[in-house]
Amino acid sequence: MIGFEESGVSFGAGRLAVIAGPCALEGLDHALMIGEACLRVCEDLGVGYVFKGSFDKANRTSKDSFRGPGMEEGLRILSEVHRRLGVPVLTDVHETHQVGAVAEAVQILQIPAFLCRQTDLVLAAAATGRVLNVKKAQFLAPEDMASVVDKCRSVGNRRVLLCERGSVFGYRQLVVDFRSFPIMRGLGCPVVFDATHSVQSMGGLGGRSGGDRRFVRPLLRCAASLGVDALFLEVHQDPDSAPSDGPNMVPLRLFRRLLEEAKGIWDRAMEDGFACLDWVDWP
Repeated sequence: MIGFEESGVSFGAGRLAVIAGPCALEGLDHALMIGEACLRVCEDLGVGYVFKGSFDKANRTSKDSFRGPGMEEGLRILSEVHRRLGVPVLTDVHETHQVGAVAEAVQILQIPAFLCRQTDLVLAAAATGRVLNVKKAQFLAPEDMASVVDKCRSVGNRRVLLCERGSVFGYRQLVVDFRSFPIMRGLGCPVVFDATHSVQSMGGLGGRSGGDRRFVRPLLRCAASLGVDALFLEVHQDPDSAPSDGPNMVPLRLFRRLLEEAKGIWDRAMEDGFACLDWVDWP
């Protein structure tokens, strides 16, 4: 179990957690608006809440794509969100030189999918002792994440979450293989489902990524029925005008409805014993 006692957030302890926020940070007021709205919903539903936001979207289709406010301003925003809302905060790290400063500002470090095989980055992030959310690369089998987990544990960090965000299936398209959830849970880590990046179409709009947010809901329902430890959703009050990842982000006005539905499915799966992420002996 991985937990933050002061905020009531836990991963892998039989309680659902939600990681939600904008793709790229757009300023303190915007972050607080999104964070406060998500927190209210999570509190009403008895779900632990983690705010997420990126200070730099380094993995962009075009060099001209919006990347965020940068590290200095971004970390200031994230620190203030944590102080004002009292919730854990998550953000990405892309290079080893960023790790120290980012670990001082946030409670969860995220290793982006394309970088989960970067040994120096993974080791540096793990050595901070912070909780890590490591996204499975779109080109890796879930079993391959065992090596990532071993790297983290080699420096004494067992506080590792493994995140599914879809696998490449042909050009640009991602498909979620739900076998990956029990496989990655079998590595001894809580599992997270990133429902919004799983519907992304990488480079699908030419100079930027596309996506189809209509598929977030069915994928979210499937993951909830398995009893995943956490759900990851990028949300925005006006996704079609968002500077980053708009096509696959959830409109903020639908966040409560989606989460109520997913939480209801998750509760029934847990109560009825239908959640099946832990390995069982089948004949």
